[in-house]
Amino acid sequence: RHRAMRNWGVLGGAAAALAAGIYVLWGPITGRKRRRRGLVPGLLNLGNTCFMNSLLQGLSSCPSFIRWLEEFTAQYRTEQEKPREHQYLSVTLLQLLRALSCQEVTEDDVLDASCLLEVLRMNRWQISSFEEQDAHELFHVLTSSLEDERDRQPRVTHLFDVHSLEQPEITQKQISCRTRGSLPPVSNHWKSQHPFHGRLTSNMVCKHCEHQSPVRFDTFDSLSLSIPAAVWGRPMTLDHCLHHFISSESVKDVVCDNCTKIQAEGILNGQNIENQRTTFVKQLKLGKLPQCLCIHLQRLSWSNQGTPLKRHEHVQFNEFLVMDIYKYRVPGPKSSQEQLSQKNSEETTPGTKDGRAGKLSDAEQPAGTKPLFMNGASSSSSSSSFLMSPGTFPLAAFPECRAPLYLYRLMAVVVHHGDMHSGHFVTFRRAPGARSTQWLWISDESVRRASLHEVLAASAYLLFYERVHGRAQPQSPAQD
Repeated sequence: RHRAMRNWGVLGGAAAALAAGIYVLWGPITGRKRRRRGLVPGLLNLGNTCFMNSLLQGLSSCPSFIRWLEEFTAQYRTEQEKPREHQYLSVTLLQLLRALSCQEVTEDDVLDASCLLEVLRMNRWQISSFEEQDAHELFHVLTSSLEDERDRQPRVTHLFDVHSLEQPEITQKQISCRTRGSLPPVSNHWKSQHPFHGRLTSNMVCKHCEHQSPVRFDTFDSLSLSIPAAVWGRPMTLDHCLHHFISSESVKDVVCDNCTKIQAEGILNGQNIENQRTTFVKQLKLGKLPQCLCIHLQRLSWSNQGTPLKRHEHVQFNEFLVMDIYKYRVPGPKSSQEQLSQKNSEETTPGTKDGRAGKLSDAEQPAGTKPLFMNGASSSSSSSSFLMSPGTFPLAAFPECRAPLYLYRLMAVVVHHGDMHSGHFVTFRRAPGARSTQWLWISDESVRRASLHEVLAASAYLLFYERVHGRAQPQSPAQD
């Protein structure tokens, strides 16, 4: 009897060891089945690398960016030197984003992104995984490195690229006769900009003579918005930050060539004319809106003693964002009816100057009215339900003549918990799928489902939007 009990004990110990080995090698089977149902892989924290993990999860939720990387890296797949692929940032980034968006089959529930740090170090970026870093700074490191990689590509025009070889005076008919038929288009990957690339316009107008200086264009990869001072009883919204970004400002003591010219015409020849300095009104607008829009909310502020502080207030944002009002429009000739309508509007609408809507103070608001913005963010706590409800597409709420041209859908939100000296980055991201309405909360290795209400209540640091086409877009190069 004692021997039988000892044999059963040996068999039980062996069975327990076997079960433990199966658990270590394959993990809990039920958990892996749940992981495969709509969830995405997490990322291993290599030591304070939550800034990188959160950014990668946000970028992997932008399908347009992944498609651009696929097109950009197509040239490398035709090269003979396959071992050099690991030196390309675009290839390494594409492999990670495809795995995080479940486009590549992987048996690992947690991925290791140390390969991205290695390829950045090969590009002379010294990024330590053991120090506090910023997700927004890493975003600019990635976009600038991708632009450098694009600029290193050979810029030799292909002999079959007729559109690059043709002269302006040669018509398409002459080309078709010379080539005896149309040739397939040849893609030049080094020419393509990444989908986060946009342009800002800077408009300067003299307040004295109303002369407008030439419009300046500057490129941007993300919109870095400051948070205006809060007004008691009025929630802060993303629209407030965008309006503050494009609001006009006065620039004093600027030389006006037109005022100088007018002054010179009224003075006899031979006299020295001093440059006339006046005050200009400067305004920023978006000259070219990108396909993928990254919005950075500046939460860094400074105390009176010069110490850095973090602003923790909540900035309301919505699932859909309309950017038409912030888009720069090339001024064109106006009909007499349009000029009369604009004049009447300026006379009856307070806060409007030179055809540009200005910001109204509370005292200037008409009685019983509050400014309502297109994105559902008003001065009160109410908001447009069709822009806030999950799973709904807002185009049906717009009349055909007023459907927005520049409509964006929220894809990911990066949140920073903590203060300016230490903290942790997490990401809310949309689950993979073109029509997905499921949201995920990701903190390094941890992945769980989240609701849209939880996402919109987050204290956002980075917002990733992707453009959806509301209606037919103009093809005029002057507009885009």
